[in-house]
Amino acid sequence: MTAAGGRAAGRPVRLSVNVDHVATLRQARLAAYPDPVEAALAAEAAGASGITVHLRADRRHVQDDDVARLRREIAGKLNLEMAPTPAMLDLASAVRPGQVSLVPERPDEVTTEGGLDVLHHGEAIASAADRLAAAGVETSVFLDPDPDQVDALAALAAAGAPLAGFEINTDLYTRAAESGDADGRDRELGRVHDAARRGAGHGFAVYAGHGLTTANVGPVAALPEVEELNIGHWLVARSVLAGMGGAVREMLAAMGARG
Repeated sequence: MTAAGGRAAGRPVRLSVNVDHVATLRQARLAAYPDPVEAALAAEAAGASGITVHLRADRRHVQDDDVARLRREIAGKLNLEMAPTPAMLDLASAVRPGQVSLVPERPDEVTTEGGLDVLHHGEAIASAADRLAAAGVETSVFLDPDPDQVDALAALAAAGAPLAGFEINTDLYTRAAESGDADGRDRELGRVHDAARRGAGHGFAVYAGHGLTTANVGPVAALPEVEELNIGHWLVARSVLAGMGGAVREMLAAMGARG
């Protein structure tokens, strides 16, 4: 990685909609509805640039067939979040989504609880990226906003690992913003921005997400190095009342991507 990353001046940040929890609602009754593919198409029609899903080992929400149908039917990029396990790499190599985002995964977690530790799992990350590149799939990694993690990822890329970018975990920023802790919010936003600058300087595509809502998304969307936001839970929750198209339009307006 040598060229500096970041989006072009004046170009709005993109929105990738995570439809996991549409599948969560379906799996609560083991029904055929609501269909995450239908939700994804509605999100794209409202202005989303792509779709994200997390295929978990326990298949608690998204199923293998959902991933295959999304790959066939959506127009934008399909971003598949998954743990870097042999079984998941086999599936991703067969489906060939536009991008795989490698994430840590624990069976008892409610949602992803932190970034993937590049310092301790660098070899596995590099091996997974090699496997995915052979299938024509780009690799991103979900990282905490820690300069050591960003630099470790850059070292893997410099050593030849085909790593396209990374997603910054915005969890601590969103928690501070929700709690009304202005100092904590500003501190955590600063950490996110530092990680974004550092990553763009290494030539990575920089994404961000986790816990983002219309109330807190603006400052993250304004960071010039961030090219795309991955947002799911708020959008699906809001879609219960406003429909997926309405929820996406509200989010894009809050992002400044569409007034």
